[in-house]
Amino acid sequence: MAGAWRYPTAALLICLAAWHFGVQIFNVPTYLVPSPAAVAERLWSDRYFMLWHATVTLLTTLGGFLLSVLIGVPLGMLLVWSRVLERAIMPLLVVSQAFPKVAIAPLIVIWFGLGALPKILIAFSVAFFPIVIATIAGMKSVETDMRDLARSMQASAWKTFRKINLPFALPQIFSGIKVAVAFSTVGAVVGEWVGADAGLGYLLLWSNANLDTPLLFSVLILLMLIGLALYYAVEAVESWALPWHVSMRGDELRLT
Repeated sequence: MAGAWRYPTAALLICLAAWHFGVQIFNVPTYLVPSPAAVAERLWSDRYFMLWHATVTLLTTLGGFLLSVLIGVPLGMLLVWSRVLERAIMPLLVVSQAFPKVAIAPLIVIWFGLGALPKILIAFSVAFFPIVIATIAGMKSVETDMRDLARSMQASAWKTFRKINLPFALPQIFSGIKVAVAFSTVGAVVGEWVGADAGLGYLLLWSNANLDTPLLFSVLILLMLIGLALYYAVEAVESWALPWHVSMRGDELRLT
């Protein structure tokens, strides 16, 4: 496990070194690109202030993400189960993704107010579509021979779903969930841009308006950390739920 972090750690150190020496060599002003030391100093000096705003964004992200999973996975299964519903609803879902979320966000704020709910809904609107698509693809990937075998053994519809359909679909469902957890962070920030007095999205706008570049970089780093933490949390759940799948045994297969 420790070896898995060797390459990203090395890449991160190289990027930090290039950033540090590039700023020093070319004498870049702080208001354009601050040095890594300046960003680290800002992160430390305002740690409690930024932690509060990061917590607000994290809760919004989790709310939108969990809502997208709770709605996206059953909806994808429902569309596979009913061809009529798929033909009726799928075009609407595709059209809903054609609208820029920055353009729709003000409407959601007008309809639902300035609390946490509209921001969660904006994060949900960004995150749920990949889950629906991945669920549909996963449910349709079940081999016909497996379904025929279940019917020949007179398995009930529920048992066929639990023992065959769902296990076959889970790898693709988790792929969609991992995409969605990254998108939900973007949705939370967009929601905070439109109407908020707290959160990392609010801090991005404030730092940009005041040319506070060290703060802006600090917020970007916190967003990156939130995204990484949520992604690897989902990956850990996937490893626990799918220890048998080839994607979870990739390192073992490469060693052999």
